[in-house]
Parts: sequence; structure tokens; C-alpha cells
Amino acid sequence: MRTIFPNLPNLLTFSRIGAIPLVVATFYLPAGGYANWTAWALFTLAGITDWLDGHVARRWQQHSELGRFLDPIADKLLVVAALFMLVAYQRVSQWSILPGLIILSREILVSGLREFLAGLRVSVPVSRLAKWKTGIQMTAIGVLLVGDAGPDFLMVQETGEALLWIAAILTLMTGYDYLRAGLPHMREVPQQAPAERA
Repeated sequence: MRTIFPNLPNLLTFSRIGAIPLVVATFYLPAGGYANWTAWALFTLAGITDWLDGHVARRWQQHSELGRFLDPIADKLLVVAALFMLVAYQRVSQWSILPGLIILSREILVSGLREFLAGLRVSVPVSRLAKWKTGIQMTAIGVLLVGDAGPDFLMVQETGEALLWIAAILTLMTGYDYLRAGLPHMREVPQQAPAERA
């Protein structure tokens, strides 16, 4: 189906990438509610585009190789940038750095695995558990971006860190699932290229 927005899914993905420096910039604003809530709003809007670009692409049949390439990269850049800034500005406790490292390590592992499998023309579908992981992970980071600016009675910081641990546990589970799916292909003996003739 052709529409007046032929590249809307890709534009949404680009907007998510464009939101990253804006989220980072909020950490350089004077500390307080305004900066925290601005970071949360930008991060949340960027997260919504993650769902929206896929929905639009499926509904309007606007899948593209560029979108398949950029979409997972945009997600990882957004998550990595937000976690890095939260740690750098000591907006999370020391114990919450560990789940952040788990999440980042898994993203690197899965990216490398997907690239390897793509070379073999093997696709690994995203599981429902992985979607839950992404949702909880994005919620956790959003809550942590609000941090001390949130109402005291909601225990915002504690809630965000607890969700981050839950996301890390799901990250280990889904990472293992991806690795298990890829291991059989890693064990295959590659075919030797024919010897060149003199």
C-alpha cells in the first residue's frame, strides 16, 4: 500500500537515533526535576517509535533493508547511551551497575550472533520473552531517568533498580536462548573453497 509517507518507518527510526544526543544533553542541565523529566519524556517518545515503526512497516507493507539494519542499532544505541549516562552521573547504586553490564554484554553478544547467522542466511525470530525483556528494560531506564525527581512515596529509584535487575535476569535467559539457537550453526564444518588453478 502506497501512502504519502513512503519512508515513515525509517524516519521514525532516524528520529530515535536523533533523540539520543538530546537525552544525553539533559544530563548537562542543572540537576533537578526539569532535567530528569525532560530526559524521561525524550526517552519514552523514542521508545514509542520503536514499536511504532514496526507497526507502520507491517501495516503499510513498508519493510526495507535499511530499516532492518537500523532498527536494532537504534535500540541498542539508545539503551547504551542512557545506561552509560546514568552510571557516569552516579544516578544508580553500585549494585545496579552489574545488571547494566549484563544487559550491555548481552546486546553485544546477540548483535555478533545475528551478524554471524545473517551471513549464513539464518534468521532467529524474536521470542515473546525477549519482547517482555525489552519492555521491562525500557521501563526501568525510564524510571531511573526520573530518579529523585519523582514522588518520594512511589520509591521511584528503588523501583527502577528492581526493574533493571528483572530485565537483567530476562536478558540472561533470552541471551541463552539465542546462543542455543546459534550453536548448531557454529559447529558446522565450513566447506572448503575449491583450490585455485595455476
